[in-house]
Amino acid sequence: MSLERKVDLHLEIAHVLLIDVVGYSKLLVNEQIELMQELNQIVRGTECFRMAEASGKLIRMPTGDGMALLFFHSPEEPVRCALEISRSLQGHSRIHVRMGVHSGPVNPVKDVNDETNIAGSGINVAQRVLDCGDAGHILLSAHVAEDLTQYRHWQPYLQDLGECEVKHGLRLHLFNLYKGGLGNPQIPEKLKRRKWKQLAAAIRPVTPPRLPGFLLTVALVVSAIALAASVSIFLRRGSPSVARIPAEDGPMASIPEKSIAVLPFENRSEDKANAYFADGIQDEILTRLSKIADLKVISRASTQHYKNAPKHLPEIAKQLGVAYILEGSVQKSADAVRVNVQLIKAANDSDLWADTFDRKLIDIFSVESEVAKAIADQLQAKLSGREEQVIAARPTENIEAYDAYLRGLAYNLKTQSTPANVLGAQKYLREAVRLDPKFALAWALLSYVDAFGYLTLNLQPTVALREEARQAAETALTLQPNLGEAVLAKGHYHYACLKDYDTAVRYFEQARQFLPNSSRIPEQLAYVARRRGQWDRSESYFNEAERLDPRNVSLLTQGAQSYVCLRRFAEALRKLDQVLNITPDDVDTLAEKATIAQAQGDLPRAAALLASLQPNADDTLALETQVYQAILERRAAPIIPRLKEILAKPDPALGYINGELRFYLGWAEEVAGDHAAAQESWRQARSELEPFLKEQPENYILIGDLALTNMGLGDKAAALALSERAMAANPIEKDAVTGPAPIEILARVAAQTGELDRAITALQKLLSIPYAGPLVTQNVPLTPALLRLDPMFDPLRNDPRFQKLAGK
Repeated sequence: MSLERKVDLHLEIAHVLLIDVVGYSKLLVNEQIELMQELNQIVRGTECFRMAEASGKLIRMPTGDGMALLFFHSPEEPVRCALEISRSLQGHSRIHVRMGVHSGPVNPVKDVNDETNIAGSGINVAQRVLDCGDAGHILLSAHVAEDLTQYRHWQPYLQDLGECEVKHGLRLHLFNLYKGGLGNPQIPEKLKRRKWKQLAAAIRPVTPPRLPGFLLTVALVVSAIALAASVSIFLRRGSPSVARIPAEDGPMASIPEKSIAVLPFENRSEDKANAYFADGIQDEILTRLSKIADLKVISRASTQHYKNAPKHLPEIAKQLGVAYILEGSVQKSADAVRVNVQLIKAANDSDLWADTFDRKLIDIFSVESEVAKAIADQLQAKLSGREEQVIAARPTENIEAYDAYLRGLAYNLKTQSTPANVLGAQKYLREAVRLDPKFALAWALLSYVDAFGYLTLNLQPTVALREEARQAAETALTLQPNLGEAVLAKGHYHYACLKDYDTAVRYFEQARQFLPNSSRIPEQLAYVARRRGQWDRSESYFNEAERLDPRNVSLLTQGAQSYVCLRRFAEALRKLDQVLNITPDDVDTLAEKATIAQAQGDLPRAAALLASLQPNADDTLALETQVYQAILERRAAPIIPRLKEILAKPDPALGYINGELRFYLGWAEEVAGDHAAAQESWRQARSELEPFLKEQPENYILIGDLALTNMGLGDKAAALALSERAMAANPIEKDAVTGPAPIEILARVAAQTGELDRAITALQKLLSIPYAGPLVTQNVPLTPALLRLDPMFDPLRNDPRFQKLAGK
């Protein structure tokens, strides 16, 4: 087995994944070549492969009828890679592989051609593990399984197969990995045929046959010396080095030595309005550091929660999983800037390096570059030539354009993505590219903001907005083809605006090489997988993003919303509690928990969660959740004055949402028994909603609002036609998350207009699939409890089919 690249490697511990093509020798030569090319492409496309390769911590070797992958960071790496490969192979029916995983010492040897190969017990035992499997199996040695069982999330998927006698009389203790349809749940045929012993108790390592006492003593001594040497070499090797700090539950947790978090910089300017400038400098330094592959850099979304908070740095570092913390302050006065920075080793809270930079505003880029370079030097990070160029780059020569960019960035970095914040970001980014049309970074961020607003409806999703997102992304890429943010923006445009998922994924994967520390890439891949209905894969990507960005409340909330769609409410609540631990009393998070209580039929718990909230019109989730709560309780009268108060002074930034709130007002009035008032509210809602449809012909939420409004007004034909139009605008085949939402609109319209069979058919489908519902700002799917409580389904209550669905 020859290496693809020469390595300077001594005896060390490798986490080995062996892959073997079943039935390879029976194929024709041409078929073998084609199959191996296809398998290579699949393996190289996995997240674990790319991440390990990018960090220089991967060795790959061909094995004739398969391949060997050697990882050096964690025993989870080969296991996750095996699951990714198994998932990808589900779409390749002609390729059947078996896989074996083991961790053990390896060392370089010279073959007959004087080329470097890898040998050692790590490889040998992995081969024995592999040999025991059949097609589809992912078998683990007990050594690997023991490591994995230290993590709760692996334990349910490990099947203890017991011991088996293999080559040279070794007794090998095996475990079978089977998770969510990935792997092979059957006992391997070799274990059925051979003498083996089922061991459901403790995990035991590979053990040799029993030896006479003297030989056994000698063997143990030699093994102990070899093991000590291997462990000593492994712990001393420079890549990757590890710092040890106590974990929350007491045991020591491994943290990469070359890891850092940049905390929010203090604004020491006399003008407190310059806070945006301090935030921007912090983010720009963090961004430059994050483009160094040899560093682990925590994103700003996780660090911003420590702004204006008491700082106990060792505890913060432990929460973020880093060895070093960078603190700083910025003081801006006219065209002069002072930046203070301090690099702190978290383990003992000691200063490692500090400096003060006094510069003119025009020279601010050199400060950002010098700080990033100094930190890389202090942490002994290896920089490639491209990385050195990136951290030294000047994004623009126009300081006014840069100031506008920082103002737009500050809006984009705000925790809540309200219409006002998105509009603020868009305004200043448009100004930045007007002042400097060659400002690629500003073009990229403008595209991202536009596409995000288009997808989330925080901006009115017009054709003009979609076109601006496209032009901005293409301009950024034309100006700087290797700008990671530009590549990411182009992918996000294809995902958010076009739902062209294949193209989006290609751009996201391309962006990895430029943004090695970005949690946004696995986050975006999680969204794409979710829209495709690949819920397990999406969850895996979310987990990867959370490892890079552990306290990003938006990321945690999105993970919770996936669980809500899947009706895995207990897991969703745990995620939301994590969010509340970071941002206590967050209005949207409390409202989200209330929607789950409603879906579970626990209206008293929902009421308790909502009681203290006083949402404004732009807090749409919380406000509509309160309205829906009143409707479900059939006590809607108290909420009506609040809705009228808000609608008396509608916020133009909310666009069609004002008409949606008017629909809710009519629904509340109808439930309260004031039919005449409801009809008047619905007529006004229709007149407010219809003008937006001309500019937003594909906005399925707007179309659904109009369908429900016409339903309330008794226009059955219009309501049904609009329901079908919403389904065509957002087909379930293109979007597994929100595609079913128009089907729920149809179910509601059909129930209220006497089309009972259509309503039942739609409800049967909806209750069998995960999705995000159309009511309460695209939130919970229908549940049996909601069918029992929601007044819109009253016409169905005597139908036995409905009673069965509602669990009556």
